[in-house]
Amino acid sequence: MSISYDSHGKPHAEKTHDVTVVGSVNADLAIRLDELPPAGQTVRGSDAERGLGGKGANQAVAAARLGRSVAMVAALGDDDEGRGLRAALAGEGIDVEHVAALDVPTGVAVVLVHGGESTIVLSPGANDRMDEARVQAAAEAVSGARVVLLQCEVPDEALLAAARLCTGLLVLNPAPARPLPAELLARADLLVPNAGELAVLAGEPTARDVEGIVAQARRVRPAGTTIVTRGEHGSVVITPGGHAEVAAVRADLVDATAAGDSFVAALADALLDGAGLLDAAHWAARVAAVTVSRAGASQSLPRKADVPQETPA
Repeated sequence: MSISYDSHGKPHAEKTHDVTVVGSVNADLAIRLDELPPAGQTVRGSDAERGLGGKGANQAVAAARLGRSVAMVAALGDDDEGRGLRAALAGEGIDVEHVAALDVPTGVAVVLVHGGESTIVLSPGANDRMDEARVQAAAEAVSGARVVLLQCEVPDEALLAAARLCTGLLVLNPAPARPLPAELLARADLLVPNAGELAVLAGEPTARDVEGIVAQARRVRPAGTTIVTRGEHGSVVITPGGHAEVAAVRADLVDATAAGDSFVAALADALLDGAGLLDAAHWAARVAAVTVSRAGASQSLPRKADVPQETPA
């Protein structure tokens, strides 16, 4: 897949950032449990861990740690928590000029980690105030990016505005899962759902095998390119001309919270270097394997030097 031209076949203008992320920023509150409590019961967990999170912020930090110049388009509350998260993004070298401070609460995610998996309750706060006007105010950062990353923790209005402004490669990670406008799905150059998210887009039960995943992806985007992540089962790269499976990299599972976000950012990183889709998916698998072996969301995201360059035997 070439990123020298936009989705309409026009040469890119001079770019200001490698990656612009239009998405969410949350304050994460993570607690580790042996198991989730049944309704009406209280269980003891670990000490609470607070940090930078949100799918948008995670993808921005992941791309920045892989060495990319990154801009963030987002909204935070004009409160101590919001100011702390903005400073954390800036501390990663991310351009925060277009991270708005609004007179509403900052988004908060309560993350319950159990058995390496995570159950997340999201209070969107300022993320829900992301609209067309806020994205238009960042038009230069969006249209001037070589890659634009979108997720679904902000309203469709903001996602559509970013898609219309994008002149680079548009990567859509439809998470958390919800039905999306046909225009947004059509404009995305690359769709990166997991199997459950793909099923939501298709309006069908989750596919049980690769053939079912491929069929769903073709129903959602008959002529589109899609990479479907499957956790420990790897990923499936689906193009108009065929499909291929990419194995996961073995890892000691500690916390899968930001695995998908690191995978998406690593795809962008590899494609920016001119890699093909299969090579990009292999690189993303290696990055995700490091991520799941560490605790936390943004704090688990690796730098390029932390990632094995070859899949272990």
